[in-house]
Amino acid sequence: MTTHDDIAAHDDTSTYDPTAPALDTLGVLDGIVRHTTVHGIPTLFAPRPGEITAGLMFRVGHADETLPTSGITHLVEHLALYRLGLSDLHYNGATASTYTLFHVTGDEDEVVTYLNSVCEALRDLPMDRLETEKEILRTEAGSRGKGALSQMPLWRYGAQGYGLSSYEEHGTRTLTPDQVRHWAETRFTRDNAVLFLTADRVPDGLDLALPTGRRFPTPAPSSALPVTPAHLRGEDGHLVFTSVLRRSTAASVFAEVLGRALFQDLRQKGGYSYSAEADYSPRDADFATLTAYADALPQKQDAAVGGFVDVFARLRAGRIEQAELASARGKLLKRYDAPDLGAALLPSYALSLLIGHPILTPEQHRAELEAVGVADLREVAREAWDGGLLQVPTRGADWAGLTPAPQFSPSGVSGTLHPSLEDEDVTLIIGEAGVTLSTPGGLVTVRYDGCAAMTTRPDGARGLTGLDGFRVAVEPTLFGDVTAERIAVLDKAVPAAAVVPLPARPAEEIPQPRERTAPAPRSPADGSQQTEGRRARAAGRVTGHFVFVTALATLWPVLLVILLVNGIHEPAIGIAAIAGFALEFWLLHAARSLYRTGQPTTPP
Repeated sequence: MTTHDDIAAHDDTSTYDPTAPALDTLGVLDGIVRHTTVHGIPTLFAPRPGEITAGLMFRVGHADETLPTSGITHLVEHLALYRLGLSDLHYNGATASTYTLFHVTGDEDEVVTYLNSVCEALRDLPMDRLETEKEILRTEAGSRGKGALSQMPLWRYGAQGYGLSSYEEHGTRTLTPDQVRHWAETRFTRDNAVLFLTADRVPDGLDLALPTGRRFPTPAPSSALPVTPAHLRGEDGHLVFTSVLRRSTAASVFAEVLGRALFQDLRQKGGYSYSAEADYSPRDADFATLTAYADALPQKQDAAVGGFVDVFARLRAGRIEQAELASARGKLLKRYDAPDLGAALLPSYALSLLIGHPILTPEQHRAELEAVGVADLREVAREAWDGGLLQVPTRGADWAGLTPAPQFSPSGVSGTLHPSLEDEDVTLIIGEAGVTLSTPGGLVTVRYDGCAAMTTRPDGARGLTGLDGFRVAVEPTLFGDVTAERIAVLDKAVPAAAVVPLPARPAEEIPQPRERTAPAPRSPADGSQQTEGRRARAAGRVTGHFVFVTALATLWPVLLVILLVNGIHEPAIGIAAIAGFALEFWLLHAARSLYRTGQPTTPP
């Protein structure tokens, strides 16, 4: 089972010393949580009445993978749990962006049996189950569906690192036993793990022997947004905002204030939304993701967007009532009223220890909460807005000072032209450096040296996804003259590690060109045309190069006629005329290509 990063963690701005031994950082928890090591694995434990809950957590998740191997961590999780089979025991696994968790609740013997079984399987994964578990993961992915937030990581991070949560798990198609085994041997090690238990002692009989390794740091984030704050067009009925904040107690309080303000303004006062909320989720040791969401009926979407922007404007200006701050602070303080506090905080402390985030005692965190003031929240609000990405169901949010997220590539490639058989304004270009899809709105380019993955089909179809998230589908049935020789150019240029072979499609699933229709009028604000997952906008590509070449193409026939008239009796005038007409043809073709693609391409 795959879950989101739902383990709470405390936040502060203390300095973390990565060179200190891991358990030395836990000295501040004496009297709250006890700690030791079990077979080299740092172990936290605190008592709680009733059954024991245990969690074995590893610092590896989706963000550590590549697009072609995505799903490999999830696959290891499934294989490690297979031998447990059907059981009345309450257990499961979870694969998140930066960690994998095996957790169980039961009596002492049941917990020991579960943990020993997981570690035994990690030492020797049941590879005879590999293909079956791949199918199970594909079925699981198909049943999850896509939510309103599903595409936000892609737009922020691209097709790598933290952006991979927006993509299907390509590795469930192609991963080999050796790849999966190596991943388990290097990532699921005792040096990359933390164990926690709600008990007053470590149970006897634990056999958690795992290979030695090293603690992996959380992945460095990538970026697909050159400018923020930015906006993009999303599905009707959903308004989503995300931002990346420095982890702090003030940031966690701000998320509470923002959620309450959205609920009050968009639902209670305006009646625009039913759901209006905000969430603060740690991303890594230093940064967290702020997410805000609101829904709206079609006739109220514009009002919901306006109300959302107004809420943020008020918070950025520091117009925050003390009652709002006190209410948010009070909710966060309530967690410390829980009975058996040490046991309740174990998952949070374990994750902080695993990813290298500073650990606070309850007293320290209470003091930081009490110290948060309106000025702190104003600074967080400004930081959140400045780094924000807003997905709106309406035509845009330029009026609010947000820049459109990149929908097209900054440039194209030179190569052979392959006109679309469906739309005369669309051209595929296959070059030596990459592929470009030229549309009336702009260019979508994937360069081979920046290709995150290329899917292949036996019928010749290729789907190239760039690290920046742009995608170009090469369907030989939809473009002219896409021969086996042109497909071979792609196969030779894309690195083998990025290739993801897909099975053959039934004949009825191979796309066929639709009958061409007259192009409908479009405007820059029209979001109806899709170009490989990016919104396309109508726009002419009148560049300086286009104007220059067009001028030459216009003047050259006049000069050619003058030359022909003055040299009609010259013996070599015929050869010169042929050369002149050839040059005019090239100029016309270059001008057309520059208008459509921005590049002087070569005809097939």
